[in-house]
Amino acid sequence: MNDARDVLKNAYVPYSHFPVGASLLMKDGKVITGVNVENVSFGATNCAERSAIFTAISQGYKKGDIKAIAVAGETEDYLPPCAICRQVMVEFCEPDTPVYLTRHDQSIHETSVSGLVPYAFEKLDM
Repeated sequence: MNDARDVLKNAYVPYSHFPVGASLLMKDGKVITGVNVENVSFGATNCAERSAIFTAISQGYKKGDIKAIAVAGETEDYLPPCAICRQVMVEFCEPDTPVYLTRHDQSIHETSVSGLVPYAFEKLDM
């Protein structure tokens, strides 16, 4: 969780001023972080969770290698991933992968990928 909070300072958020940090604990013990990176064309913006997951994949990790996910921000309530990030989590995580959501006071809410996406769209649905 601290890794997600520590990386907040690296977020590129000149438009929203809404930094988000994410960290992945991989099954081999490595921690991979990501931040949101905005673009003036908001559709080109990438969220922290996807930045971290895509970094893991680019480093050779595979579907199922993520042991846990943490999301940190400076919000009043727990900071949940957006719908696109949730779908990416479904693609690369097991349904029971723990997801830890935080808020500005650093309290933590634990859920899971299936808790975030109870009726996930999966390859079996294609």
